[in-house]
Amino acid sequence: MNQTNATRRTFLRGTVAGAAGIAVLPSFAAPLGANGDVRVAVIGFNSRGAGHISSLLAIKGVRIVALCDVDDKVMAKQVAAFAKKGLQVKQYKDFRECCADKDIDAITIATPNHSHTLIAMTGIANGKHVYVEKPVAHNIWEGRKLVDAAAIAEKKGLVVQHGMQRRSSPGWQAAMDFVKAGKIGKVQLSRGINFKARKSIGKVAAPVQPDANGRIASTFRDTGGKPQLIDLDYKLWSAPRPMAPVQREQMHYDWHWQWAYGNGDIGNQGPHQLDVARWALGNPGLPKRVMSFGGRWGYKDDGQTANNQMAFYQYAEGAPLLFDNRGLPMKDMNWTKGFEPVFRINGKTSAPRIGNVIHCEGGFVAEAKAYDNEGQTIQKFDGFDEGANHMQNFIDSVRAGKLINSNLHVSHGFQASALAHMSNISYRLGKQMSNAELKERLANDKAGQETLADFIANLEANQIDLGTEKISVGPWLDFDPASEKFTGEFAAEANKLATDEYAAGFELPSIS
Repeated sequence: MNQTNATRRTFLRGTVAGAAGIAVLPSFAAPLGANGDVRVAVIGFNSRGAGHISSLLAIKGVRIVALCDVDDKVMAKQVAAFAKKGLQVKQYKDFRECCADKDIDAITIATPNHSHTLIAMTGIANGKHVYVEKPVAHNIWEGRKLVDAAAIAEKKGLVVQHGMQRRSSPGWQAAMDFVKAGKIGKVQLSRGINFKARKSIGKVAAPVQPDANGRIASTFRDTGGKPQLIDLDYKLWSAPRPMAPVQREQMHYDWHWQWAYGNGDIGNQGPHQLDVARWALGNPGLPKRVMSFGGRWGYKDDGQTANNQMAFYQYAEGAPLLFDNRGLPMKDMNWTKGFEPVFRINGKTSAPRIGNVIHCEGGFVAEAKAYDNEGQTIQKFDGFDEGANHMQNFIDSVRAGKLINSNLHVSHGFQASALAHMSNISYRLGKQMSNAELKERLANDKAGQETLADFIANLEANQIDLGTEKISVGPWLDFDPASEKFTGEFAAEANKLATDEYAAGFELPSIS
């Protein structure tokens, strides 16, 4: 994409009314900067966004011209790091002002989950190319809004890409081609796995209230147990959620385990594996049925999401999908590093602790290798990585004015995040059930029964008494993939959980 073509293009127009009375006026996307550089703003960089910065700084012809974060200390630290490299950047606290800057071509988003879609759509409304981390949406409803906005953006030459790095891995593409070619027969089950130890987030004596100006300045405990003074704009941090008292010891990161902001580990790490799992099934739309069960075991804290959870998805045709999430250690509540459990395929071959297994008639694919049914390696896939060129692919797409690889389309990010949301909705509508009752529900599912037995064994190895701390089992929810609505007995409750509350001034912008 050259400067002349960029100047001639007509881009999206949109208006976003800010909570503080800031109006983002309709604007044209700015042409590429001097010498054709792609000028990027990174929004949110206390955690994953720091990786965005590292990747972007390594790409020739890219200039990070702005940083946006609501936390003063996070901003100061990163600006100082840039200064040591001889680099200067504009500093923004408000994402709306950042997105309105005409000297920015593209934005990358690594804020907490609840604000991903709002910021992405604000970027689109201001004619920006957008890279948004997983999950691309905090709920099903807004995910569809983002995909629809991206479709309009594409017609204007704008790129909207998700953060599913494995979609840029040559090795994973080779594995998918191997499966699609039927080298080991038809797919019978696509399994996603996330065994990642998650300790208690603690329990506060009382929630911390924001001040009259919407700021949080209080003492929280960081992961090292040392006091940490947080000074941020809590109204902007909360957006699009209404401000609520902070009920967790660690302001940053532990929002993952509270429903208003995060989606649990099935919506945190899970989208990566859910994406690969549906990729192995041929990238189907959303399933017709879902059921999930689990619990938050081993401690009493301010977390709300499950730390151990299983989810089952049935599609209109083709093989089912199973997701298995474990957050407790191998046994005895021993949190020594590396002590998560391991699931054994067919009782023999170790499955990845975090990854995928594609079960086929004549064997299975587990990460970088294909095996026969006896667990003997029959093929290894080269170029297997976690998408080292994913950000480079985004920049290449920005220059081309279109996605260079359909694998990178934000719709895949939506589908993966929606799978997580669907399972969480079933789980949240659940009721406590005995092991025997749950086993009966899975009576006709051999893989489900085997995985459940392993799931229960892990809980019991950690001295969880399932007689008193029963599994919370959600209902089978019927879903219409065409309307993306739940149907049937629990439809009203389920569809209510498929969206969120949006604070005044932080509604999703209209894209046309």
